[in-house]
Amino acid sequence: MLISGVDDAGRGSIIGPLAIAGISLEEKDLPKLVDLGVKDSKLLTPQKRKTLAVQIKKMALECHTVLLSPAEIDRVVETGRKLHRLNRLEAQAMARVIAVLKPDVAYVDAADVLPDRFKEHITENLAFSLKIISEHKADAKYPIVSAASIIAKVERDKVLSELQKKHGNIGCGYPTDSNTLKFLECWIKKFGSYPDFVRKSWKPAKRIKREADSRQKKLQ
Repeated sequence: MLISGVDDAGRGSIIGPLAIAGISLEEKDLPKLVDLGVKDSKLLTPQKRKTLAVQIKKMALECHTVLLSPAEIDRVVETGRKLHRLNRLEAQAMARVIAVLKPDVAYVDAADVLPDRFKEHITENLAFSLKIISEHKADAKYPIVSAASIIAKVERDKVLSELQKKHGNIGCGYPTDSNTLKFLECWIKKFGSYPDFVRKSWKPAKRIKREADSRQKKLQ
């Protein structure tokens, strides 16, 4: 039986993409993930994630990642109807990953407060039937989802690393990081609008832009 795990990375970030990754293994090979030391990506150092990602990709029968751009995220956050915003977009992306993996069973880390609703939103975007197990904290419960979380985090980190090389200290990309907020403030002050790698619909981004515009008006 073919088993897949699917998870995300960067959902709450204000900079960079939302990564959705999935891997598939034969059911009999699942214990090998535990032997590798696979666990929730948030509990691992960046270097350990990179090392494990290489090993997971070698072991996996299939591995697939979808990167949702800030523009895609902004569009659904700003214009989507209730239940058609970020959760729905993420469910669609997970369906795209599952469509490539074609497992018999898929374990997913539910992004919706209602895991069964999230499962329904994934299922409605698939052309074939399978068993989907949608749970909160699935990345901590199931090694196959932990493995997917590692791949998602490493793929997203690659993008942030490139942005860092090009633009300097952007922090971790989350609005809780003072370096990230400082970067956004400096960018707005210099250019007046955000680049395409920033999620403009996020409240901190709007606040920084609003405050910068207000200061500019006072100077006029």
